[in-house]
Amino acid sequence: MASPHKIVSSEAEELILVDSQDREIGYLAKSECHNGGGILHRAFSVFLFDNQGRLLLQRRARGKRLWPGYWSNSCCSHPRRGETMQVATRRRLRDELNISSELRFVYKFEYQADFGALGAEHELCHVYLGKVTGDVRANENEIDALAYLNAVEVEQALLLRPDEFTPWFKMEWQTLRGEHAGMLDEYLSPGH
Repeated sequence: MASPHKIVSSEAEELILVDSQDREIGYLAKSECHNGGGILHRAFSVFLFDNQGRLLLQRRARGKRLWPGYWSNSCCSHPRRGETMQVATRRRLRDELNISSELRFVYKFEYQADFGALGAEHELCHVYLGKVTGDVRANENEIDALAYLNAVEVEQALLLRPDEFTPWFKMEWQTLRGEHAGMLDEYLSPGH
């Protein structure tokens, strides 16, 4: 079982730089990718649902450089230099939540979001859906809290407290609810 205190990321790890068509064009330390307005790099976001159709949300650890203490989707990170998306998502689910899950690719998109003088995200993000399998155990270096919300509760939280959520989560949830509602509904249905 993974330690709840294990260090699983570093500002020095090399991320994959890409162009707008998701073609690899180089590598750069994570810290540099997030400086200024950000440099476009490959990333992923995972949305996991339990058997009751509730979405697992995480509140990002207070020690994170960008959006510390904000609520976001179940797991999000970057593939490292030389990693496939499959390897990266499996690694990160294990490192952050101590679980594994079969993931289903939904779509990818490019976005840029500034976090004041501390830096920015500029990502070409691959979005996945999956099921919670096993007992979730949060890595305290990455996650301050976990919560399960059904779709109505997610919508209410985003409406009433939008400033408590990461920008990529808000964009991705809107796209999943709109353009990919059929696929999302399969996971929102209890007993799926």
